[in-house]
Amino acid sequence: MSATIMSSWGPTVADDTLSRPLRVSRLVATSAEDGDRGPMVYMHPENARERLLIDGELAWVYGPRRHELATVRVDDGVKLGDVVLRDVVGASPSEIVRVIKPDLDSRGRRGALA
Repeated sequence: MSATIMSSWGPTVADDTLSRPLRVSRLVATSAEDGDRGPMVYMHPENARERLLIDGELAWVYGPRRHELATVRVDDGVKLGDVVLRDVVGASPSEIVRVIKPDLDSRGRRGALA
């Protein structure tokens, strides 16, 4: 059961529910000759649903050394609680990462017209 908190816009899902840690089960590295390449995170449908992510959407992958945007691929073959990373630098197998949906609704520090 997920916890909710109240904000000025109404109830939202608690941050800890949206960013539960996931274990890297495998890394895939592509080469320049590969037609399909670039940062991608494969995850179980339930893990994607918890994070409000859908197939093909961009998400932040926060690793122990750095973070970057990657395309989400929902895959039933990935074990619940695990992720497979393709071309994501800064994570190793068995390390813990967080996959988080970008917050595009907040203005951030730049202001409305930035």
